[in-house]
Amino acid sequence: MDNKEKVRINIVVIGQANSGKSTTTAHLLYKLGGIGKDVIERLEKEAYEANWPSFKYAWVLDKLKGERERGATIDISMSKFETNKYNCTVIDAPGHREYIRNMINYWWF
Repeated sequence: MDNKEKVRINIVVIGQANSGKSTTTAHLLYKLGGIGKDVIERLEKEAYEANWPSFKYAWVLDKLKGERERGATIDISMSKFETNKYNCTVIDAPGHREYIRNMINYWWF
């Protein structure tokens, strides 16, 4: 099936702060083959060295220095992957009240 025949799926992951949105989303992307094992191994090492060992998956999406220092998503991040039938876009949104404006501004424009 070529790209013209594939169904497009857009997913936005929203929820309460510290509920595991980034971790779950990145783990799903990894399991579906959208992220290589080498990337996860590198981030696992970086997260351990930064004393955030459980954030290896979250750091796939949380790339900003401030996000990694605070342990919280500040801005949206978008990832794409495809399967035999679907072209998928996944957007990870911030959950903290002070950063929700970033998500709203993204969708407004």
